Amino acid sequence: VLGGFLLFTGTAHFTSTEAFKAQVPPFLPWPEMIIQVSGVMELLLGLGLLFAPARYRSRVGWITAAFFVAIFPGNISQYLTGTSAFGLDTDSARATRLLFQPVLIALALWSTGAWAEFIAKRRLARPN
Repeated sequence: VLGGFLLFTGTAHFTSTEAFKAQVPPFLPWPEMIIQVSGVMELLLGLGLLFAPARYRSRVGWITAAFFVAIFPGNISQYLTGTSAFGLDTDSARATRLLFQPVLIALALWSTGAWAEFIAKRRLARPN
């Protein structure tokens, strides 16, 4: 599901560029390039989540989680600037969206087994 979501949103970066400008902090240069690069990243991550061999799935999960962390400042910027896009036309809607970013991070780690693998490796590394 997360892979399909990323393929959908990655594609939208190239069809709804204006809406994505709401998430690029105003102090960053070249917003169009940032939108395109992040769109390509979302497409690659979506494909990775859907088709990566099992031995790479955990890595894809960590990279996807890191991507969600990296784009979080854009969501914060949209809230702070009060910019409307994607139906987020109130401060409460934009604030609610901020709460979903940790959910996406957790979903990336859970759905790929990355978190479970991390915990298992920690348990093995502990001296008895």
